[in-house]
Amino acid sequence: MSKFGAMKQQRAERAKPEATTPTPTSDGTAPARSAARQGKKAVSAYFSPEVSRGLNVLAAENGTTLQALMGEAIDLLMRQYGKHPFGER
Repeated sequence: MSKFGAMKQQRAERAKPEATTPTPTSDGTAPARSAARQGKKAVSAYFSPEVSRGLNVLAAENGTTLQALMGEAIDLLMRQYGKHPFGER
């Protein structure tokens, strides 16, 4: 391999992102997720950047999180349709 080929290979190896998979714990099991996410599932949707920005501004103005705002919105939606709200934040 030429000198420049070796240099190119070294740069490529340094630029590789490190693995982000969790390493097993000493007993061989995967590390637990944070307690706040334990037993929960993600619910997502795609909106315009303006909607995202607006929700983040609203959360900041009210000193709360986007998660709490979304929980509040879901509770209001459930009530609107005559369902029991979950009250999760």
